[in-house]
This record gives sequence, C-alpha cells and structure tokens, in this order.
Amino acid sequence: MLYPLLIGGVNIDELPTGTTRADVVHITPAFMHGYEVKGDGDTLQRVANQLRCYGEVYDFVTFVVTEKHLPKLLPLLPEWVGVLVASAAGLRAHRAARYNATVAMAPIARLLLLTEVKQFLLARGLTGVSTLRSREISQFLRTTGLVTLSSLAQYVRERLMARLPERLLLRAERKAERERLPPRKARPKARRRKPAPRKKARAV
Repeated sequence: MLYPLLIGGVNIDELPTGTTRADVVHITPAFMHGYEVKGDGDTLQRVANQLRCYGEVYDFVTFVVTEKHLPKLLPLLPEWVGVLVASAAGLRAHRAARYNATVAMAPIARLLLLTEVKQFLLARGLTGVSTLRSREISQFLRTTGLVTLSSLAQYVRERLMARLPERLLLRAERKAERERLPPRKARPKARRRKPAPRKKARAV
C-alpha cells in the first residue's frame, strides 16, 4: 500500500541507518524520506533509537502503523514526524511529515562507503583526508566549515540513487545462483540406540 504513494526517485528497503535499518527510504534528487513500518505483531521498544538515527539523516520521517499502536506511539513522536495508519481499507494520513531540521553531516555521510565520502572530499580539494579513518572522517565533518550540509546531502542522494540498479542486479544474480544450485538433501535422522537390556541380579 505504501509504494504507490512514493512518486519519483527510487525506493530502498532495509537501508542501514546508524544502529538500525529503515524499512523503506524514498530518495529523490531533492530529499530523502524514511519510513518505519509497525504492524500489529511489532512492538514500540525501538522507536526511540529509530527516531534518533532517522532524525540525523532523513529530511522527512514517517511511521506507518496500525490503529493498535496509534495511542501509545503519538506521545513518543516529535511533531515533525508524519504518521500513516494502515487498515484493510488502505493507508490514511493521520498527519503529514514536516521538514526535519536536525540532519547532521557525519551521520548522513555514514550512509555511504568510506571511499565514496573520501571521493567527495577530495573533489573539493581536501587532499589531507585521503588517509583518514572512518572515525576521523566523522570528526572532520562535525567540525569543518569547508563543506556544506546541502552539498554533502545532494551527493549522498545521488550515490544512493545510482547504487540501486547495482543492488538490484546483485540481488538478481544471487537469486539466479541459488536457483542453479541443487536442492539440499535433508539429513537422515540419527537412529536412536535401544538401551541395553538390564542384567538380572543373581540370587545369593
């Protein structure tokens, strides 16, 4: 029900984001919108951590939940987080997502490979970053005034959008490889040994 609402750009499922994974991320040249889906069988235990991770990198965040979760979820969400309610009739908007002003450079850069981030920085003449480690790159992005958030965010969106065909191709290759492999034979169950008959005690 969600996918038809995501117009333009690409959709990436299970995108690693901080210490969690976003269920669906809608990426266009202009923004990234993270969606977290909570069905009846899910709990709300991870909402706080998910909000922290999503709030650092996505321009918009929306939770897609069933009616069951709505009363307990709403007090946990900032006003800028959107909410869609799922039912058998479809999705209805409880409230629209607003622009998130808490995106930061170091977390958004971690959506990419370290080599990609270095390429971005090297293209801007920052040659000293080529030997830095991931932690040092993050520290640099937290303190530098030589890079703007808007330029880095645009680069991240472009790289993630360009990478989707590669991801889909790799997924198709893995699926084809699995189909070529012969089915695994079930292991025969180990036979249980019968206990040895007890010897009758001799009468004294």
